[in-house]
Amino acid sequence: MNKSNILEYLKSNQDARGIAHWKKHQDKSGGLKSFGFGLTKLRKFARTIGRDPKLARQLWKSNIYEMKIISLLVDDPKTITMEQAETQVEQLQGGYLAHVFSSCDATLAKAPFVVELANKWIKSKDPVRRGCGYGLLYEISKSKKNSAPDDAYFLSHIAHIQKTYAKQSTDVLMSMATALMGIGKRNKVLNAAALKVAVKIGPIDFDPDGRCDPMDVAKHLTSSYVVEKLGICVSSPVSDTS
Repeated sequence: MNKSNILEYLKSNQDARGIAHWKKHQDKSGGLKSFGFGLTKLRKFARTIGRDPKLARQLWKSNIYEMKIISLLVDDPKTITMEQAETQVEQLQGGYLAHVFSSCDATLAKAPFVVELANKWIKSKDPVRRGCGYGLLYEISKSKKNSAPDDAYFLSHIAHIQKTYAKQSTDVLMSMATALMGIGKRNKVLNAAALKVAVKIGPIDFDPDGRCDPMDVAKHLTSSYVVEKLGICVSSPVSDTS
């Protein structure tokens, strides 16, 4: 598979409805073009390509959104470097790329230096890096490996979120909230700590169009799914949100 093959595939399978949606939200596009693909379809296509860091570097230079997303999906976490991550975070043209770059089961989150990078970016003065840092923290929170950070690590980040959330933009606050949600699903101790902060933050109204409900992390952390998963005792009914 090469860049020309991928461009041909994108042109042949472009989605008019997706393109219309893209044009409607050009303020978040960073000037990139789009063939209207959704992430699910791009993930499926990327799996047919496999890991190809050389191709990933070529695709990243494109001004087409889908090519950049495929670049992130086919890159190899074993060959990604800290320098590459620092360069790419400077080139995230709009919020759509940032989400896949650092979250959504991101390839970068599988790099061996992910904990170090997340810690560094979370404390950055750059809001893009802070948002991506919390995206990586969310991915770290999902790890079931024996080498995953301990509770003390996550509790320190919860404390930092509690101390700094009020000063963040909506985009960074959403990333913080997502990290809290991931951390709070690990065990009872972390659930209690994350829930305390989530209640203070409250629902986050992130959609200016009003089409999506505010993000309520506390609701997620007290859902029937989480309560049953962690064996939490509650004195009042919980929601059915999973």
